[in-house]
Amino acid sequence: MNYSTLDDGTLMRLIAHAKTDALSELYNRYFRQVFGLALAVIKDRALAEEITQDVFLRLWANAKTYQEAQAKVSVWLMRIARNRAIDVLRGRKAHPEHQTIALEDSRPSERTSHDTPQKALELTLQKERIQAAVAQLPEDQQHVVTLMYFHGYTQQEIADLLKTPLGTIKTRARLAMLKLRELLQDEDVAKSKMG
Repeated sequence: MNYSTLDDGTLMRLIAHAKTDALSELYNRYFRQVFGLALAVIKDRALAEEITQDVFLRLWANAKTYQEAQAKVSVWLMRIARNRAIDVLRGRKAHPEHQTIALEDSRPSERTSHDTPQKALELTLQKERIQAAVAQLPEDQQHVVTLMYFHGYTQQEIADLLKTPLGTIKTRARLAMLKLRELLQDEDVAKSKMG
């Protein structure tokens, strides 16, 4: 069976029946987001890796309790990750709302053992290109994009975290996406003229 073609809900049902390949597929889909969110809260790579592993162990143990009608798998996973990270942070007597989030801190390793050097280089260059474009955004838009796309927060979670109206967060996200599209298209046009 090709697990990569299955939707998240189907994978969760398979995990509930102890199918480890289904867990592996969900892990491959979401570990970067889970790790990024944990890292954003904890600011410690080793602890973020432990939290990531713990989240997927909890998913395995609690797959039978998952109810698709209540939340998408990705949302459920992010909620588990966020709660676990905050629990760990509280244990360290720190407060997540006072942490600053930098783009440089949001780069979990994307290299896997089956990547070729060429593929790894392409991923690195693409990531650097996107990060350079994000760095050109106004600071408030950078913050929203970093939280959404590098750390997996929802717009509502960002509004709560930043104590900012949801409409403002949505506007910042939309303006940022328009600006990023423009910046990346301009770069592609410039490259094609040079080539």
